[in-house]
Amino acid sequence: MTARPDAQLVLRERRGLVELLTLNRPEKRNALSEPLRQALIAALDQASIEPATRVVVITGAGERAFAAGADVAELAARPLAEQQRLMGERRVYDVVAGLAKPVIAAVNGACLGGGLELALACDVRIASSTAAFGQPEVKLGLIPGGGGTQRLPRIVGLGAALKLVVSGESVTADEALRLGLVDEVMPPADVVARALALAERIAANGPLAVAAAKQAVHAALDTPLGGGLALERSLFLACFASEDKAEGTRAFLEKRRAEFRGR
Repeated sequence: MTARPDAQLVLRERRGLVELLTLNRPEKRNALSEPLRQALIAALDQASIEPATRVVVITGAGERAFAAGADVAELAARPLAEQQRLMGERRVYDVVAGLAKPVIAAVNGACLGGGLELALACDVRIASSTAAFGQPEVKLGLIPGGGGTQRLPRIVGLGAALKLVVSGESVTADEALRLGLVDEVMPPADVVARALALAERIAANGPLAVAAAKQAVHAALDTPLGGGLALERSLFLACFASEDKAEGTRAFLEKRRAEFRGR
């Protein structure tokens, strides 16, 4: 089979103020090959600087998988020195997590290994009722290497995270919802539409305020309460001084929809 050009490994689609990014290796269940990771980083970099993009949605092509993990054939053939080099460079998980704009994962099938780590790096996870979630790296003699051992406990708690990581077992979408691993479960046909609807609702809000809110909430995981409250105050005052705040309060008093400009 001819390799898909890198430009087609991630499909980009504009939906108003929302950018829909689709991982496009359905024949490999969207396994995260290195070219696919780099294509996704490039798409995210572009979305980060486009004023017309306020929210990003990531999904997988086809119905079988969001992303079924790393490309195992690549891993098997990769020398240790090459793996060390790759892990020292920009990593797609950190690019997703570090994006100032909200990122929503629309999980439409298997979400395993690196695929789960990609979803964990997103801010919101909406799952198909047929989705499955797991960190099966121990079955390959490895551990999660894209943040799974760190982000998963922060989301589901230590015990549930450790059980998933050391057993390599998968959980259903309903169990993932119970654990807090995903935020909503939808029928398969509605997952992307629901993610886009939520993204559009977020995008209608003040973009400076949304970015500040994301920064402040994420800081709560790693910052003592006093430091977090100080950051919140600082970000609140920055928003208070913005044109968006003036427009938002004025629109509220005039009973009309605010026209935010991100200034």
